[in-house]
Amino acid sequence: MADRTPPLTVEELRSLVAGGEIDTVALAFPDMQGRLQGKRFAAPFFLREVLAHGTEGCNYLLAVDTEMNTVDGYAMSSWDRGYGDFAMRPDLATLRRTPWNEATALVTADLTWADGSPVTAAPRQILRHQLDRLAAHGLTAHVGTELEFIVFQDTYEQAWDTGYRDLTPANRYNVDYSILGGGRVEPLLRRIRNEMAAAGLTVESAKGECNPGQHEIAFRYADALTTCDQHAVYKTGAKEIAAQEGRSLTFMAKYDAREGNSCHVHLSLQDEAGTNVMAGDDPHGMSGLMRHFLAGQLAAMRDFSLLYAPNINSYKRFQPGSFAPTAVAWGPDNRTCALRTVGHGPSTRFENRLPGGDVNPYLAVAAMVAAGLHGIEQGLELPPPCTGNAYAADHAHVPTTLREAAELWETSEIAEDAFGAETVAHYRNMARVELAAFDAAVTDWELRRSFERL
Repeated sequence: MADRTPPLTVEELRSLVAGGEIDTVALAFPDMQGRLQGKRFAAPFFLREVLAHGTEGCNYLLAVDTEMNTVDGYAMSSWDRGYGDFAMRPDLATLRRTPWNEATALVTADLTWADGSPVTAAPRQILRHQLDRLAAHGLTAHVGTELEFIVFQDTYEQAWDTGYRDLTPANRYNVDYSILGGGRVEPLLRRIRNEMAAAGLTVESAKGECNPGQHEIAFRYADALTTCDQHAVYKTGAKEIAAQEGRSLTFMAKYDAREGNSCHVHLSLQDEAGTNVMAGDDPHGMSGLMRHFLAGQLAAMRDFSLLYAPNINSYKRFQPGSFAPTAVAWGPDNRTCALRTVGHGPSTRFENRLPGGDVNPYLAVAAMVAAGLHGIEQGLELPPPCTGNAYAADHAHVPTTLREAAELWETSEIAEDAFGAETVAHYRNMARVELAAFDAAVTDWELRRSFERL
């Protein structure tokens, strides 16, 4: 079991509350979209009442769309079931200060029903289940996520009021790796880096990316659950810091016709002694276990795409020559493939390049672990690598629409075996709701093409 030492202990929290340095504690859980939902408590009340017992929240929070509309089709929560509560139980290994919110601490919650049983469809519980399956093999997953975002000079309110049109990016041109270009927004990036470090994340670097205003801040890898918890905290905190600075930023997968925002996910496996079991002596430096694990990624990739690319917009990233993958293929240090193997010896790992900045990290990492276990348990053989341009090679194509991905997910035996019928149905309904909303919408594209000319 990975060491999950909290960034802030309960004893330290009590001391900070007694000294007046902390007056608010937020308790939150990741919803289906990976957003933090919960409550803020007066710190003395949290210590007295919530710390030991948790709190309650309406179970519709795992049965609404992105706009928080109540929708039908969910077995666990509906008008017919009365929209009751589930319990939010603090995971004290996640207790941390959030310096961007004055005098505030945050703790992530697990969700249970009144009888103490886990809420099966909750993203954090989905990941926990897959990690338990992995632990049964004597293995732990270590993960790093690389989130890209685009910074704008407009506030979130200005962006809303203009219908997200004519926004001004913080950089006007491609600043990929540019120290000068990064300097344009360094005060914002520096604040995000430093305040995330104060929240317990280990910051590695920041760099410019290709799209105007696009940047990436990278954090050190950790055990899978810790990384996903940190990812959710970072994503929320970065938006809050940008808002405080009079700017906005977006993690949406495809903001415009240029390069999208990716979220590359790196994963390695360790045994109970802490040794990287992916390293080996085959021609690519991989062990037999890694080959099976990687073969499972390929076998399940199309079926699990709904968890890697969960939104309508997600699929617009997958364009040839865009550095977003289109081919279900793997290759050594090959950025044209969906799966890229990197590192050597103790750093041997693979990178899943399918997810975008809109991904729910808990679901994506759960999918990667489940796919790898499928490869191990079935003894799947890894096909030859793609050593050239995967965009032009003859490989299976990743799904091109949310509708295609949802149909593959719904009919997948691999998904049902790994996640269970309840979870498969829950997230199939999530996709159905989004597709119905999009199909009913009249877009700007339609207006521009049709208003006068048709």
